[in-house]
Amino acid sequence: IHEESYACHKLSEPNAEFALALYKKLDAHTEAGKNIFYSPISISAALSMLSSGARGDTRSQLMSTLGYAALNQTQVDDGYEHFFHVLEHQQANQQLDVGNVVAVRTGFQPSQQFVADIKQHYVGELHNVDFANPKEAVAQMNKLIASKTHDKIKDMVKDLDPGTIMVLLNYVYFRGQWEHLFDANLTSKEDFHVDESTTVQVDMMKRTGHYDIYEDNDNHTTVVRLPYKGNTSMIIVLPDEGKMKEVEDVRNVLFRPVCVSVMSSEIVDLSMPKFSISAEASLEQILQELGVTDAFSVAADFSGLSQDIKLIVSKVSHQAVLSVDETGTEAAGTTTIELGRNSSLGSVNLNRPFLVFIVDSSTETILFMGKINNPTAL
Repeated sequence: IHEESYACHKLSEPNAEFALALYKKLDAHTEAGKNIFYSPISISAALSMLSSGARGDTRSQLMSTLGYAALNQTQVDDGYEHFFHVLEHQQANQQLDVGNVVAVRTGFQPSQQFVADIKQHYVGELHNVDFANPKEAVAQMNKLIASKTHDKIKDMVKDLDPGTIMVLLNYVYFRGQWEHLFDANLTSKEDFHVDESTTVQVDMMKRTGHYDIYEDNDNHTTVVRLPYKGNTSMIIVLPDEGKMKEVEDVRNVLFRPVCVSVMSSEIVDLSMPKFSISAEASLEQILQELGVTDAFSVAADFSGLSQDIKLIVSKVSHQAVLSVDETGTEAAGTTTIELGRNSSLGSVNLNRPFLVFIVDSSTETILFMGKINNPTAL
């Protein structure tokens, strides 16, 4: 396990870099006041799976954007194989399901090597789908996604082009119980300040106890770690009032969640909203802005997927949901890539926008991250 952990640790820093780059782009493309929530590891894994079937500049662009320029495809594939293996062995106190599905057009045969790589390195499953019948294909894909995310994500696929050849799907489902539960009797209605002029009522949970905490006065922020039973934690980054933009602009603040050694255990009077949110995004434009251009153009080279049919990426979609209550957290994220024919510091009161991370410590991976601007927005 130690050797395998080291293999997936090679991916942890580039994955964190990519998570931050994605956050910056998503923030720029998201309407002010809207929640941002996504699974960086879901998007990284889906694109890495795609990269294994890419060749030439198409692969180079994917690898560079993902932060893997110093690695080769074999190292990336091995890293994910070890990542999935490590997660499989830590299910005792939490449920963390991560996997991949390759849905292929009935009658289309992707290369045997690609199928073998997906099954070996990405715990991938192969499903035949009749994309020539879009309505049935949409229903089949959504049923598949719902089953993998325990019905947290039900209607992600809205439509499919009849010419779709293949859909690559990655899913992440997490359900963790707080190591220290909140007392539901202490939950009460309180104000959450969305911005200077907007206030909403939330169910505010309260607990006083020991938490790892760090006050970064230089960067106007407080960081608190809320552990789950098992190897996973929620990291809250709470900017000082009116300082969200400054905090978002400081790179090391967003990287702090994967390095909690600077924290110290203190008695904290914690107030945290109880909420459920969902966020979705189309990633084609964002990925092109980050450097993945050939995959979406006539220059696309996915000859590692198929020698017979020239393929192009037509759509990249992502959706993630998060539920937080007194007992713990439930979160799910799904990424689909469609390919078609080419043509103690007093109290910590989370009553204003904050950044949230769900981190797996054994693999040093950010499973989910985002910005909660309004806990009442679905």
